[in-house]
Amino acid sequence: MSKYLFIVIVFVLGVSTVYGQESRSDSLIQFSGLVVTEENGELVPLPLTNISILKTNRGTFSTIDGLFSIVAVKGETVRFSAVGYQTVDFTIPTDLEENRYSIYQIMTVDTINLPEAFVYPWPSREHFKQEFLAMEVNTQLQSRAEDNLEASVMAKLRENLPADGVESGSFFLRKQAESYYSFGQAKPMNILNPIAWAKFIKAWKDGDLKKKENR
Repeated sequence: MSKYLFIVIVFVLGVSTVYGQESRSDSLIQFSGLVVTEENGELVPLPLTNISILKTNRGTFSTIDGLFSIVAVKGETVRFSAVGYQTVDFTIPTDLEENRYSIYQIMTVDTINLPEAFVYPWPSREHFKQEFLAMEVNTQLQSRAEDNLEASVMAKLRENLPADGVESGSFFLRKQAESYYSFGQAKPMNILNPIAWAKFIKAWKDGDLKKKENR
């Protein structure tokens, strides 16, 4: 009796295992497709999109052409995600007659408007004032600052420092405005200008001409 009972148990287990394997293989499909997004009114492939099966955490990613392919089970939910795009979940139909299924998955741009942020070295003006007044400046730094702010040093910097964009633009506009005074006629000569002569005589008396020659 025990011999026949053992044979029956082995037969039942073998049949159930084979049936389970067959039903499992029947539910497996090759899930593939193309991931696209909209750009300038046209659908273009979206590369490197994450494609994962939620139940088993298996996954893949789309190629540079947006193509993907993965083995899945009917009824499983597949998640499509990419940085800057809205996440999409797709459930594979359970009533498929074939062992393959293909889709076109469209990804929508996910626009996130972040609030404006201001970065300050101190929390408030009052805190900055307290820190500034409490700051200790040694004699070496103070003497160096005084040397850099001397009148002779500043004058030398003004002479050798090139003009920036604003100064160059202002100089050009002034020269252009001066040319409009004599537009269409001979340009006036300053040799007959009494104001220019007055400035020349004053500079001569003050010795400004000698100072320029000494430089």
